[in-house]
Amino acid sequence: MNDKKHSRNDCRQFLFIILHSVFIIFFASCSVSKKLSKSAKENVLSNKAFQTAHVGISVYDPATNKYLYNYQGDKYFVPASNIKIPTCYAAMKYLGDSLVGLRYYLKDDSIILLPTGDPTFLFSDYKYQPVLNFLKNEKRKLFIDIENWDDDEFGSGWSWNDYNEYYMVERNSFPIFGNVVKISLIGRPVRGKYNIKFEPAFLETQNENFAIRLINSPSRHVIWPDSTPAKFNVRRQKLENQFYLEESNSLLSSQQIPFIVDTVSTTLKILKEDFGLLISNYKKGFQTGSSIDFNSHDLFNYKIHSQPTDSVLKPMMHRSDNFFAEQMLLMVSNEMLGVMNDERIIDTLLKTDFKDLPQRPRWVDGSGLSRYNLFTPQDIVFILNKMNNEFGMDRIKEILPTGGEGTISNYYKTDSGYIYGKTGTLSGVVSFSGFLYTKKGKLLIFSTLVNNHNNSATEIRKAIEKFLQGIRNRY
Repeated sequence: MNDKKHSRNDCRQFLFIILHSVFIIFFASCSVSKKLSKSAKENVLSNKAFQTAHVGISVYDPATNKYLYNYQGDKYFVPASNIKIPTCYAAMKYLGDSLVGLRYYLKDDSIILLPTGDPTFLFSDYKYQPVLNFLKNEKRKLFIDIENWDDDEFGSGWSWNDYNEYYMVERNSFPIFGNVVKISLIGRPVRGKYNIKFEPAFLETQNENFAIRLINSPSRHVIWPDSTPAKFNVRRQKLENQFYLEESNSLLSSQQIPFIVDTVSTTLKILKEDFGLLISNYKKGFQTGSSIDFNSHDLFNYKIHSQPTDSVLKPMMHRSDNFFAEQMLLMVSNEMLGVMNDERIIDTLLKTDFKDLPQRPRWVDGSGLSRYNLFTPQDIVFILNKMNNEFGMDRIKEILPTGGEGTISNYYKTDSGYIYGKTGTLSGVVSFSGFLYTKKGKLLIFSTLVNNHNNSATEIRKAIEKFLQGIRNRY
């Protein structure tokens, strides 16, 4: 009898302890949420810089699988370059340890090349170029087919009048030199005369009348009207690789401008003119009675690996490289679907890896240049949490910038090594999402999306910084 009584007492004590613990956790969670709500109101929502803005904030604790704070976390926002977060996830999962820079197929005495969209080919950051070395050392006839390309040079919703800006590079199946031309002034001017150099050199030969056509000066030289320093910049004709000068408020030293790309008419011509490599278009130059399924990776079973995948993802996230992001998503498409098409790969990812997103987003490109993109803060948190669960923070820390680095080089300097995130900026749009370690060692995931502000982006970022630093110091 006494044993039964003691047993009942033990059960009651155990239940009391459980319920007491639950209440402590519940009230502690409520207390944290109230403090976060107060901090968000003081530092963000009541800030004058946010008065005309739409704001979404989500702070999530992965250890308890609970949101500590949500302010319009389920509402849709234009995320700008926070779109690189799902792009980065897809690349981390599907592109392996190193990028496939080229696939090829052996046929008779020829090699049929299948480009993969690799953005690192002859990109200045990567001195080791295994694809170029392979092409230079190959003695057999080289042919290329781009049947696996099924997309446009620009993403859906991109601003057409940004075509001359370095951040809106055209996409294609076989990028070269980052699909930009570097135009530089060489040496000091003499009596107002400037030498201009094009890299790649192919585009210089295409612009032999560059200065004559517009300024009546010798080929590839600029004669400014007087001997004062020339204040000008370079623009490209919208629909052709012809460049001209326009007056500016600043002196030109060098400028990077996207050139019009076409794998057959641009990439192959540059390889021929600059490197002496003759690669023919398969459809026009290879006579065969049999057809080839160019979407079959089983057929193109030979491959050349180019660069470590994370060596591309790091600059993509640190400097918010739109070109890398677009090409990496297209590379994922090529690996998964056998074709480069962002619409199809996005649809596939939303139906598979991202099928459980809290709110179904509208996702249209790999970089976030488009204002058609719509994500919620909770969507971004979900993807970051998934990234952590599948790849781990050690790898993430190597890819995302921390305080004082990359696009947050002027922010979170006192929290360097404790915060890792991705910024996003368009006119009227500021976003910042990532991971935060509190001073107590707790890992939190956050997303802050701000749309339709009409103030300085710096003011917005400083207010968000103060809010997030408060979380780090208090929790």
